[in-house]
Amino acid sequence: MSFGRFFMVAYTLSVVAAVSAVALTALIFRKVKRAEEDRDPGGPSVAHAGAMLSAMFLLVFAIAIIVPWTTADAARLNTHTESQAAVDAYWAADALPGTAPQDVRRALRDYVTFVVRDEWPLMAEGRMDPVGAARMDELRGRVTDLQASGDKQEDAKTAVLEKLSAISTARAQRTADAAATPPAGLLHLTILTGALVVIFPFLAGARPRGLALLPLLATAALLGFGIYLTWDISHAFAGPLAVGPEAFQGALQEFARIGGGV
Repeated sequence: MSFGRFFMVAYTLSVVAAVSAVALTALIFRKVKRAEEDRDPGGPSVAHAGAMLSAMFLLVFAIAIIVPWTTADAARLNTHTESQAAVDAYWAADALPGTAPQDVRRALRDYVTFVVRDEWPLMAEGRMDPVGAARMDELRGRVTDLQASGDKQEDAKTAVLEKLSAISTARAQRTADAAATPPAGLLHLTILTGALVVIFPFLAGARPRGLALLPLLATAALLGFGIYLTWDISHAFAGPLAVGPEAFQGALQEFARIGGGV
């Protein structure tokens, strides 16, 4: 069973258990203890249920906002890590033997350009282009096969390989960030609790008229906007919180500064 399906089953069972507990408690108190019926829309039962429902919505809504927000922040930091590793590799390549400095720098520049121009639009859809990983693997293989002579060239080769490894690690994290979504069912639960908050006064027996409807309509509009926002920011590379390619664009500028377009 997948994690998403498991959580949906868990959510359903928790709802059934909670409703069953309320029904059982009501039945027990009706049998054991005499009490007045509470049919007042402003009575203690409705007030308690309304407060708990509002608290539940706020909890779910907060999770739906915080999870994508933190994912986007982590993804943004990771792009800086990857681009900085590319710049460091560009610097370290200068001491490689033969024509390797020009070859490695050209490959790094092509890779970063590919990420900015071709791969970034795909990441907004939660996908990555496998060509990028293939390019990085090819470059690492070429550097590994270099025949270094002397400590300086050997140290440069080791440094470049370390930075290329860091790029690959950061790329793997970027792949995970592009595919990351909030927990399964969270958006549906946000919609459900938001709708219940709006219609709860009617379910409780209240019948607002005239100006009394205005606060309810304003609440419904704000809840609708908030729920739309949770959906709109659910991907780290799309929506108002989208992580942009600025870090990689900065790396291209740094390449030009270091190597003059080599």
